[in-house]
Amino acid sequence: MAGGGSKERSRLHAVVEGIVQGVNFRYYTVRRARILGLTGWVANRWDGKVETVAEGRREDLETFLEFLQEGPPSAIVTRVEPHWEKATGEFADFRVIYL
Repeated sequence: MAGGGSKERSRLHAVVEGIVQGVNFRYYTVRRARILGLTGWVANRWDGKVETVAEGRREDLETFLEFLQEGPPSAIVTRVEPHWEKATGEFADFRVIYL
């Protein structure tokens, strides 16, 4: 598992805008989240954005947020709207869901 330091868990809810659908964004997001040891989900939205909820250590979530701001090689991220929340522990893994 990546990161170190505090074991306190947090929750990141983010909406990503730009050219983020049809460019393997969800695949790369799942891959990065699993490498970081995060749990949660990622989904394409009807409005062309990608939405994700991830839980884990704050420092790992900050690394994840940096990834979201860049995206995979074929994506063009124009905006990320992050919201920090309290972790609920409701997720067993990180996966693609369909909204």
